[in-house]
Amino acid sequence: MEENNKEHITFKISEELVNQVEELISNDERSEVLDLLNQYHYADIAEILEELNFEQAVYVIKLLDSEKTSDILSEIDEDIREKILQNLSEQEIAKEIEELDTDDAVDIISELPEDRQQVVLDEIKDEELKADIEELLTYDEYSAGGLMATELVKVNENWSVNECVREMRIQAAEVTRVHSIYVVDNDGKLIGRLSLKDLLIAPDEEKIANVYIPRVDYVNVDEQAEDVARLMQKYDLEAIPVVDDDKVLKGRITIDDIVDVIKEEAEKDYQMAAGFTQVVEVSDTILELTRARLPWLFLGLMGGIGAALIMGDFEAMLQNHAVLFFFTPLIAAMAGNVGVQSSAIIVQGLANDDVKGSINKRLLKEMLLAALNGVILAMFLLLFVWAWENNIYTALAISVSLIVVIIVAGIIGTFVPLFLDKRGIDPAIATGPFITTSNDIFGILIYFWIAKVILQI
Repeated sequence: MEENNKEHITFKISEELVNQVEELISNDERSEVLDLLNQYHYADIAEILEELNFEQAVYVIKLLDSEKTSDILSEIDEDIREKILQNLSEQEIAKEIEELDTDDAVDIISELPEDRQQVVLDEIKDEELKADIEELLTYDEYSAGGLMATELVKVNENWSVNECVREMRIQAAEVTRVHSIYVVDNDGKLIGRLSLKDLLIAPDEEKIANVYIPRVDYVNVDEQAEDVARLMQKYDLEAIPVVDDDKVLKGRITIDDIVDVIKEEAEKDYQMAAGFTQVVEVSDTILELTRARLPWLFLGLMGGIGAALIMGDFEAMLQNHAVLFFFTPLIAAMAGNVGVQSSAIIVQGLANDDVKGSINKRLLKEMLLAALNGVILAMFLLLFVWAWENNIYTALAISVSLIVVIIVAGIIGTFVPLFLDKRGIDPAIATGPFITTSNDIFGILIYFWIAKVILQI
């Protein structure tokens, strides 16, 4: 992707700017639109286009040169990009594709209907680029192969320093940014990396085999995107090479691709924690939003019915000790809050690969933590209820229940995400309504059962 060399401060879109662009477009003042937009980085132009209506966005895309619009299309919101692509011919899309790195090109082509994908590919004149794109399309979208770009700089171990520099100049012309120089053998297998400093100080006729660094981090094409993100985060890598099962160098993944992965995963986890069954956008239809929200809301409804049935079984106790009813929301809320806190910490640890060791140790630690928090909160609650009701047994029943409920909620909040992770299920669902509803039900059941024992009803 082409870099914008102009100096620019942090862009902040304004209503005045959008109105100015809209007015120029409505008057068909093409040169003025170009002069205005060419002042901005392609990412800023993408943000402007997202504020325009669809016809105006297409107008700008067709007006700007392909070198810039290709970058804009890779940055713009996916929904808007899909609509814009529907109004571009296959030849126009192919022209945009030829200006992009292969990873960005694949992202755009994969959004097209299958019948249009092949037509666009046939319009690409660069046969090598076409072959690379076709290969990348065969990989899973969320794998290292699906993330990688084929543009990179690689040198052969048998080249001399002079040959290496000459070849690097040729290859670098096709690469936006050179993060690393990879060394391969005669079979194309990755064997190491090359330090620019070592290359500069080595004699012209020195073989690369005597200069390169044999240690290099890499990932397999089938590696999951989240695992690649963890590896790059752990070792602070700006780029990482991708190899196949035979260790043949296939491409490289850069940090900007990983940032996108982390952002998408964070959005998905946030929505799952909020009770969505699928990732949605604010622009989605009411039907799509309802379909994403309703299952968890229905679970909450079932949980509420379950809690009501439990309370119904203790109706006699509530008639004699009505004060217990007033503290039911408190018990349910504390159970839900503690459960969500515990599960959130575990889910975060799993995402960052920080959760290590046995499950039993993790459960024991959470149980002790919950017990400490429960005792502190229960002491305050004991004094409050005792002073309010002037009945030590009622105060004890509510306070002891709170301690047990908090401990159980902590254990459930810890165990559920660990269990889901072991079963290959995204543990993020354990931070949402699922954990809250289950802890509400268990909390109310424990509350009334302990109250019944202590009050000897």
